[in-house]
Amino acid sequence: MTKLTLDQAAKIIEAAFAKGRDIGCHPLSVAVLDAGGHPVAFMRQDDSGILRPEIASGKAYGALGFGLGSRELKEKNPQFLAAVAAASGGRMVPAPGGVLILEDGEIIGAVGISGDNSGNDEACAIAGIEAVGLTAEPGA
Repeated sequence: MTKLTLDQAAKIIEAAFAKGRDIGCHPLSVAVLDAGGHPVAFMRQDDSGILRPEIASGKAYGALGFGLGSRELKEKNPQFLAAVAAASGGRMVPAPGGVLILEDGEIIGAVGISGDNSGNDEACAIAGIEAVGLTAEPGA
């Protein structure tokens, strides 16, 4: 199994922040998790809200837990998602902005971003992943 490196994670965050600046996002928080849901890197921009780290991590964690981008999670049954969020100890956030990282079709991690609207969070995650030559899977 290919591993996501700290160097890749740092570059993903840099590129996500750059995309956020380009499209005028509010301050972002970015979490990069490995395939096992463990943190590889996290950064937040100045003035990013106090709950943004948990939301960003939760978006990435939920994508990994289901094996699909968090955009697709929002389409699932709300009662089921509430039960899964409780079962995960509140670690899962089913909203766009959690994007799987793939290499050669294999999930090697996920990026979660929070700070702007979910569509912009997702766009920044995709830009970060693609900037390091990996494949982004945001969900359908």
